[in-house]
Amino acid sequence: MAAKYDTIGVNYADIRKPDPRIAAIIARALGDARRVLNVGAGTGSYEPLNRAVVAVEPSQTMIDKRRPDAAPAIRASAESLPFDDSSFDAAMALLTIHHWRDKAAGLREMRRVTRGRIVRLTYDPAMRPWLTDYLPELAALDEGQMPAMAEYARWLGDVRIEAVPVPHDCSDGFLYAYWRRPAAYLDARIRSGSSSFWALGDAAKPGLERLARDLESGEWARRYADIVARDEYDAGYRLVIAG
Repeated sequence: MAAKYDTIGVNYADIRKPDPRIAAIIARALGDARRVLNVGAGTGSYEPLNRAVVAVEPSQTMIDKRRPDAAPAIRASAESLPFDDSSFDAAMALLTIHHWRDKAAGLREMRRVTRGRIVRLTYDPAMRPWLTDYLPELAALDEGQMPAMAEYARWLGDVRIEAVPVPHDCSDGFLYAYWRRPAAYLDARIRSGSSSFWALGDAAKPGLERLARDLESGEWARRYADIVARDEYDAGYRLVIAG
């Protein structure tokens, strides 16, 4: 994973700017925790500024792109957290578990070092956003790398799962963020902020070419007219809260 994000991280901070509406959802989920661990922290998106945060990130490129005033970051992996038991009031891990080599071990480590709530932003691989109509490879990729929602209860015990709708003008360029701005997927720079497009490589070309044709002809707008009328969209992102 570190090597992957040493490459992806080149444009990451510019493309993956935290959206304040999603940030508010995460902040509420953290409750009143004061000392928070952020696992797979990347450039620091969604780290609360009014709490004592410690970040863990395996990619040095991502660490180097953190703001000067960001929380201190330690280069380490989720599967081997360098902290004593119950060191943190809460822990968070956002859109990162699909990169972990051993997901169960990473979650056990988060539980070990956290005495309170664990908050995860993840993706439900059973969902099929409209982009998968053009790129069914994305659905296969999601199924292969994202845990099913039922797995979190098996690993963490009792959990609460909440949908996280994506605003139509979401500032964070994660995979399905551009659901109402489909032309963005034709921009290689935008795609460079998504590990899924890096994983697909040239396999994405036929689907993107079909999307380009449908946008030019107006077929996309006709097919997804109900989506265009929405202000937010359930693309499959989920908040999993344990503890």
